[in-house]
Amino acid sequence: VQLQASGGGSVQPGDSLRLSCTFSERPSGRYVMAWFRQAPGKEREFVAAIRWSESTTYYADSVKGRFAISRDKAKITSYLQMNNLKPEDTAVYYCAGGGGIITSSTYRASSYNTWGQGTQVTVSQ
Repeated sequence: VQLQASGGGSVQPGDSLRLSCTFSERPSGRYVMAWFRQAPGKEREFVAAIRWSESTTYYADSVKGRFAISRDKAKITSYLQMNNLKPEDTAVYYCAGGGGIITSSTYRASSYNTWGQGTQVTVSQ
């Protein structure tokens, strides 16, 4: 499975962006699609995840109410809609995928075995 992420850019605080992550093949079973981000000098952190089959979603507290993750089964694509962006959201965003991930492990980068190339999101005046 290969992942292709897109949609990053430079915006002002309060603006919105939508990231996309397209998978090369259709996942099955307890597959989870996720987004992580990494700011300069910081560790990679969990942003959001969604289960492919039942569409259950998970969010980091820092993005709840502002970001929304979704998936399109027909397009085999995950989306991250980011609203009311803040300067602290500036980072390289990575999409990831993995199978057989239990809920308590959804937030760990080590749970995912497939990663996209990353897309830069910059929020500044």
